[in-house]
Amino acid sequence: MQDARANGKTAVKTIQQALKQAGIEGWLFYDFRQSDPLAYRILRLDETKLGTRRWFYFVPADGEPVKIVHSIEREQLDPLPGKKLVYLPWQQLHEHVRRTLSQCRTIAMQYSPNNDIPYVSRVDGGTIELIRGFGVKVVTSANLVQQFEAVWTAGQLQTHFAAAAKMRRIIDEAFAEIARRIENNTPTTEYEIQQYITSLFDRDGLVADHPPIVAVNANAANPHYGPTSEYSLPIKPNDFVLIDYWARLKDDPDSVYTDYTWTGYVGEHVPERYTDVLNIVRDARDAAIEFVRDAVADGRAIHGWEVDDVSRDVIRDAGYGDHFIHRTGHSIGKEVHGNGANIDNLETRDNRLIMPRTAFSIEPGIYLEGDFGVRSEVDVYVTENEVVVTAEPIQTAVVAILA
Repeated sequence: MQDARANGKTAVKTIQQALKQAGIEGWLFYDFRQSDPLAYRILRLDETKLGTRRWFYFVPADGEPVKIVHSIEREQLDPLPGKKLVYLPWQQLHEHVRRTLSQCRTIAMQYSPNNDIPYVSRVDGGTIELIRGFGVKVVTSANLVQQFEAVWTAGQLQTHFAAAAKMRRIIDEAFAEIARRIENNTPTTEYEIQQYITSLFDRDGLVADHPPIVAVNANAANPHYGPTSEYSLPIKPNDFVLIDYWARLKDDPDSVYTDYTWTGYVGEHVPERYTDVLNIVRDARDAAIEFVRDAVADGRAIHGWEVDDVSRDVIRDAGYGDHFIHRTGHSIGKEVHGNGANIDNLETRDNRLIMPRTAFSIEPGIYLEGDFGVRSEVDVYVTENEVVVTAEPIQTAVVAILA
């Protein structure tokens, strides 16, 4: 318990610093039966602890926090500092919350206007109505959450670099294995190459939450296709192959993900139609990277949606706008799809800032249904003054697998 209390005090101190920097009066955390996993991680609470009643925890920018807990779970927030208010009837709960916020005009909660950022939208609409009913304005905690969920430590950055070096070798090995089997007239399938890559993860001490995507021809036009033991196409000469693979270091619980996508052609010379589409996707990818690089060099703040627009405009101008059917990229952290800013102005309008010491994928694609699809994915890490693209060299042309 002593360690838990120390962690709680450290979390609150960091939260208060973030609130002051953001100019927000306070951050109200709310949970019902672990409806907000972000709250548990940010406050460093035990996610396995039984909890069946509502609780609130208010951290003001200055002053003592307040914890509001149910009578039968009054120890629920004991690891956290602050004044404890215990409720039993719902009217008492409302009164405790009202009094706690009585001096506030604006607070942050895990709420997203119009549900623009579902990753952050954890508090139900009724609870937001309750807080607003007390005359308090609720703003999104999205950028605050980023500071706790998406910013990498120096150690995490090193885990990414270590995994990235392994991943860069693995893609070469995967294409070489396809070539070996084709040249030896050994039948092979998408699923078998997927399992081969997974075996390389095991060999290199990597782990992933899902097997990689290995997609041939028309299957590559389905961005989230995945072969299974029950359904998988053979890989043959003259096939187009897309491989999307992601992983992190297995033995470090604090490690962060890598996530890359490459494409290849089972032949010695890549047909022009594949090259033409890859070139457009590559240019869209590189335009997005350069936009971020220029902004960081200039000290200019940018948002996730702006980066998406840059990439999407390249593909739209080439006449394939209707075939780019997903966001340009996603936040990367301890989860492959992290809780920082996504590179998105299609599925959502992500108005979160691109923050220093965060990472995200850039992965534009063109998908021609029933024919083939191309995606080129790299990982980008942003510091206060530079942009790092990991696992270089990155793809610039379709790999001629049999060359």
